[in-house]
Amino acid sequence: MAAPIMRSADGPEDSLPAFAGRLGLSAEDVRCLRAMPLFSGLAAEQMEALLGEAMVRHYGRGSVLFVQGDVADRLFVVLEGWVRVLRTTREGNEITIRIFGRGESLAEAAILQLGRYPVTGEAVEASRLLVIPAGPFLARLREDSALCFNIMAALARRLHGFIEQLEQLSTRSSTERLALMLVGLCPRDSGSCMIDLPLDKTLIAARLGMQPETLSRCLARLRRVGVQTKGHRVIIQDIARLRALANPEEE
Repeated sequence: MAAPIMRSADGPEDSLPAFAGRLGLSAEDVRCLRAMPLFSGLAAEQMEALLGEAMVRHYGRGSVLFVQGDVADRLFVVLEGWVRVLRTTREGNEITIRIFGRGESLAEAAILQLGRYPVTGEAVEASRLLVIPAGPFLARLREDSALCFNIMAALARRLHGFIEQLEQLSTRSSTERLALMLVGLCPRDSGSCMIDLPLDKTLIAARLGMQPETLSRCLARLRRVGVQTKGHRVIIQDIARLRALANPEEE
């Protein structure tokens, strides 16, 4: 019988569940995992069973996690850093499909149905990942309906993200897409702020569906709304003004 969905009651916030100590996860890591659709609502015992053979691994910049066409035997959760998934065309060109950051999981669909990775995954900076073997994960999935619903939610959110990305590529200008990304990185809704770009500009351009030189032109255009760049640092003088540029339909 599937275990019921319930909130874990592990006691004080600084009292970590057993699986966290075994894996070397911090309290912030555990909060991050529980906020994900994949683990939302699961009791500590369910997570312990699900992560029984998982491990935390560190990957250097440029490390390859899996290669397009390889047997899909693991899924991943990003705890720190950034992971790019890309697909190589018949002509040998690389197309960036998506970039994953902290609190995002990848390769669920590959282990569930495809059997092989349809893309290549690589760390684009030094990263710390939770690596979950496919075999034990799928075994738990067959036994626990709560996990089935969670993975359906995770895949649904992924699909929704792809739909939003396609919508942005087809309906927004390059400058609007960049403004929208910067607004999403702002820690507040109004006023001014200073942020550091999480990726190099070549990867940001790929994520936004543009060439690096187009990204440079877009950054220059944003100066008129009070956005200045110094290397990877971006200074935004008026977040509300930038948001208005990113979402002109809301004016």
